[in-house]
Amino acid sequence: MNILYHHRTRGRHVEGVHIRGIVNALRELGHSVSVMSFPGADPEREHEAPVSSRAGAPSAGTSGLASLVPKLPGVVFEIFELLYNLVTFVRMSRAWRAAPPRLVYERYSLFLFATVWMARRRGIPIVLEINDSALVERVRPLTMRRLARRVERWCFRHATGLVFISTYFRDKAVEAYGDIAPSVISPNAVDLPSFDPSKFDRDALRAARGLTGLAVCGHIGVFAHWHGVDAFVEAIANRLEQAPGLALVFVGDGKTLPAVRELVAARGLSDRVLLPGRVPHDEVASWIACMDYAVLPNSNHYGSPMKLFELMGMGVAVVAPDYAPVAEVIADGRTGWLFPRGDTAACVERVLALASEAQERRRVGAAARDYIASERQWRNNAEQLLTLVPAGAAA
Repeated sequence: MNILYHHRTRGRHVEGVHIRGIVNALRELGHSVSVMSFPGADPEREHEAPVSSRAGAPSAGTSGLASLVPKLPGVVFEIFELLYNLVTFVRMSRAWRAAPPRLVYERYSLFLFATVWMARRRGIPIVLEINDSALVERVRPLTMRRLARRVERWCFRHATGLVFISTYFRDKAVEAYGDIAPSVISPNAVDLPSFDPSKFDRDALRAARGLTGLAVCGHIGVFAHWHGVDAFVEAIANRLEQAPGLALVFVGDGKTLPAVRELVAARGLSDRVLLPGRVPHDEVASWIACMDYAVLPNSNHYGSPMKLFELMGMGVAVVAPDYAPVAEVIADGRTGWLFPRGDTAACVERVLALASEAQERRRVGAAARDYIASERQWRNNAEQLLTLVPAGAAA
């Protein structure tokens, strides 16, 4: 089946991982997939200079647009989002004339309705993947919220199908919009062959990073206040003497990293808390290979943290807050450990206790990898989204 994947993101970092995961999984299932990206963005070549996407190729001069537009203030940015529907009309019309798709799969974006409208007029099934919404608190405040919800309601009702990243997300949509298109719940996933612990010399990696003989608790992700890394490090800093064999490895970058570095230096903990900064995605697995277990200090009510799946795929179980989307993935005491969300003290206690429980870490880590292997590879997500496509269209 000829599938067109459309997105209006920069396609970088976690977004790029998700896009590549779905696209590659659909191709492995035997489908032909072309990707139409935001001008100047190309998630399939994230580590290279921006190039034209396969469908509706932008000119080289648009490469800076992807980084310029998000910097616009409030309502101006949202007006540009609305105007992007005109761009979508033109690019989609051109692409569909060249190679008519049998299915359009779109990573949903606020104010973007052109694709749903065009697909309905032409009788082409369209499935929306819902990672964002006007119904939830967002990092970027929403100015034209009422209009955004009206557009969103129309899209959710008139798409062929919807893929939500969590049950919480779908419940919010049903509560606000009533009768919406058929849907499935599809959390994030992982490319398991890339996150295979047997590919790494664990002892050599740990020796090179000064971690030999230590119990290593790690974290992969952005250093932002809502992830709670700064609060966790501050809370556990005074307690590390209770677990002399414990080391922390926090991989990532962000606004709170300088404050965490300063705290670690001030407490003289540089030999116990490693902060390597952000690393390329293809090096993430080598850092996870050094870990015995991991911690997710905080999340949110609707998100499906990508790194949770990558850690579990490597056989590294996670201490995580009991938000509903996280609890959909982690079974407490079986594939990870849950603590009451917002309770940093409880998180610290669990991390400290596990530092001396090697057998428990190995048991739960193995179960976590088994769960990912059976249910949370990108292939599972691709197969699930295809169940929303009418049988005749997929023929």
